[in-house]
Amino acid sequence: MRFNKLDLNLLVALDALLTEESISRAAEKIHLSQSAMSNALARLREYFDDELLVQVGRKMEPTSRAEALKDAVRDILVRVDATVAAQPEYVPSQSNRLFRMLVSDYTMMTLMPHVLELAYRQAPDVRFDLRPQVSNPQRVLERGDADLLIIPKDFCSTEHPSEMLLEESFCCVLWEQSKLAHGDMTAERYIAAGHVVVHPGDGIALEDSFMQRLGIIRRVEASTFSFLSPAQLVVGTHRIATMHVRLARQAARALPITIRDIPVAMPKMEQCVQWHKHRTSDQGIAWMRTLLKEAALTMDRASDAAK
Repeated sequence: MRFNKLDLNLLVALDALLTEESISRAAEKIHLSQSAMSNALARLREYFDDELLVQVGRKMEPTSRAEALKDAVRDILVRVDATVAAQPEYVPSQSNRLFRMLVSDYTMMTLMPHVLELAYRQAPDVRFDLRPQVSNPQRVLERGDADLLIIPKDFCSTEHPSEMLLEESFCCVLWEQSKLAHGDMTAERYIAAGHVVVHPGDGIALEDSFMQRLGIIRRVEASTFSFLSPAQLVVGTHRIATMHVRLARQAARALPITIRDIPVAMPKMEQCVQWHKHRTSDQGIAWMRTLLKEAALTMDRASDAAK
C-alpha cells in the first residue's frame, strides 16, 4: 500500500532503523535479511532525499531529518498497532496475551504477587513481562515498548490517561540497636542523622522530590539503586533509611530493624497505572487495569491483617 508515493511497509523498516541505528540489528528486529534492509534504507533515502543514517566511525548516526521523523513514525505505528489489536470483546480466560509493564522493585514486591495470583485465577494463560523503571517512562510508553506503567502520580505524563491504584506512606527504618532507636524520633534527630537513600538509575526518587519541597537536606552516607535494600544497609549502623511502609514491614520480618513514624510532613505516595492514549479502547488493557485495582484492594486487606 502506498500513501503519497511512499510504500507504507517502509515505515516499519524506518522505525527499526531509527531505533537500532544499525542495518543488521534493524533487519534482525523485524525479521528481514540484511540485504533487504539495506534496500529499504536506499528507498527511504530516495523518498526523503536525505541520508537518514550516516556512518560515523564504527557506528551509524541519524541525521537531523531522521531525528525529526523518529517520534512521528513511532506514533503512527503505535496508533496502527492499537487499532489492529483492539477487539470488541476480550475474554481473559481464553487469552494468552503478553502484558509488558514497567514496575519498580517496590511494586514488584508489594503489588505484583497479588496481580499474578488474581490473573492466574481469571486468565491462567496470560503472560507478564515486568521491566525495570527508567528515567523517562513516557518515552517507553510512546514508543510502544510497554503496555502499562506503574509509577507515582508525580511522574505520570499529562499526555496520557492514568488512574490511581493505591496510596503508600513513608516511615523511618533503624537498626534495633541503633542509638537513634531510643527516645523520640524528632525532626532534628532525623535531619542530623546519616541517611541511606535510594537513587534509582539516573532518575530522582520520589522521597528526594518530597524532601526538596520541604527544604530538607539530608546527610547522605550511602545510596542504593534498590528500594528493597535500605533496610539491610542500616543494620549494624546508626543510620536512618526512609522507606515505604509496606516494604519496611516486609523487611522487619527478617531483619533486626525497628520502624518509626517519620517526623517530617511527608505526603503519601500516590501510585498510578498509566497507559497510552491510543490504547484506551483496548479491552485487554482495560481488563488489566481493573485487575490491578482489584490486586491493590487485596494487598490493602492483607496489609491490614498483618498489622
